[in-house]
Amino acid sequence: MALYEHVFIARQDVSAQQVEALTEEFKTVLESNGGSIAKNEYWGIKTLAYKIKKNRKGHYTLLNIDAPHTAVAEMERQMRLHDDILRFMTLRVEEHEEGPSAMMQSRGRDDRRGGRGGDRGGDRGGRGGDRGGDRGGDRGGDRGERRPAPAAEAAAPASEGADAS
Repeated sequence: MALYEHVFIARQDVSAQQVEALTEEFKTVLESNGGSIAKNEYWGIKTLAYKIKKNRKGHYTLLNIDAPHTAVAEMERQMRLHDDILRFMTLRVEEHEEGPSAMMQSRGRDDRRGGRGGDRGGDRGGRGGDRGGDRGGDRGGDRGERRPAPAAEAAAPASEGADAS
């Protein structure tokens, strides 16, 4: 028999117990057609990337399936007809992964977002940070005061005049 990984998303309005009942319903469909579920993982409610049928969140569930194609096709047909299923995806795999899936493995806060915990480069220390500091800054423009010219610029016109004569 073929091996499949199947993920489905149920509406956010249904409870976790109803999602478990849906999983059992699809399990009986697979078993009646000669298949079985090797692993069942409930991933919980997660935010969707975009609205699907006016839902912003959904219950995610992973099923590792060992079944013939006809059993998986029948399960997918029934999912299409079910109002509580928003989306599903089935992939054929060479072998099932052992242990928990990537979604169930606990990762530390630093692993997820590139170390947002504390080291962001520099001491921010208030509103200004390292952005110039004193609100006036050196952005050019005339603020009413004349700045003295640097020594190299002040000496340049005298030497040019000496060379021209």
